[in-house]
Amino acid sequence: MPPLEAVATAPTRADVWHAANAHCRVHYQMLAEAEPDLLCRALNLFALQGLTPRHVRVDRLDDLLSLDIVTDGLSWHRAQVIAEKLRNLIGMCSVDLQGADIARVEPAQAAG
Repeated sequence: MPPLEAVATAPTRADVWHAANAHCRVHYQMLAEAEPDLLCRALNLFALQGLTPRHVRVDRLDDLLSLDIVTDGLSWHRAQVIAEKLRNLIGMCSVDLQGADIARVEPAQAAG
């Protein structure tokens, strides 16, 4: 039997959860049923990850809520996992995730 050093090992897959991965700013756009606890349940998914959103906007449109959440400090993979968890919330109609460019977010904060 050859020594262990001579055995070829398959390359390991990338660790998408590693803290050294590049972080990005993301923008979640959601449409949900206007239920009293839905906003808390959505924001809790960020709190569980130790994230405080940079920008949160909620508008009620009759029986629907329009939610916009911008946050940074997470990898793209982590952002996608949170988006999938948001999609699984009861009462959530749609979730759109996109990279947020700073120029679009900062002026809205300055005007408010």
